[in-house]
Amino acid sequence: MSRQVHFYDQPERFVAGTVGQPGARAFYLQASSRGRITSVLLEKAQVAALAERIEEVLDEALRRSGGEAPIPAAAPVDLLDAAPLDLPLEQEFRVGTMALAWDAREECLVVEAQAYVEESEDEDEIEVFDDENGPDLLRVRLSGAMARVFAKRALDLVAAGRKPCPFCNLPLDPEGHLCPRANGYRR
Repeated sequence: MSRQVHFYDQPERFVAGTVGQPGARAFYLQASSRGRITSVLLEKAQVAALAERIEEVLDEALRRSGGEAPIPAAAPVDLLDAAPLDLPLEQEFRVGTMALAWDAREECLVVEAQAYVEESEDEDEIEVFDDENGPDLLRVRLSGAMARVFAKRALDLVAAGRKPCPFCNLPLDPEGHLCPRANGYRR
């Protein structure tokens, strides 16, 4: 089967969002432009890592350019997006690996999310993909401002989950949890 690449160059919207209640949420990346919507499923930890790394890459690009790159120091308030995910929500694939880079020539951030691929059962066999038959891919090119807005929303989204236990840092359910640091006693 041939690879499907979902490419967005400066989309109208690129956000992380969730469906469900804290503790049972599904996390999505969603890009949309001119009536076309692409949604991919990923893990909460992947959303957090992507947002944190975007902030680091933007800060480094700004530092290396001597402050000349068109990257705001913080997310512009007028671009913040708190709207829910666009419907219909149809998952294209589950994200396996992600990559991002600052393109200094085009002055934009490139985010790539590649579909999860089952590992080969033969440990000696390494699967190599070429462009035509590799895993599906979501590739998004963002301005510095839009990348900051994405990162802020994604970090807020991750922080809006269940509160951590003050002792073990595991998420607390509304009815409490069995804390490993309390030797299994319910708090």
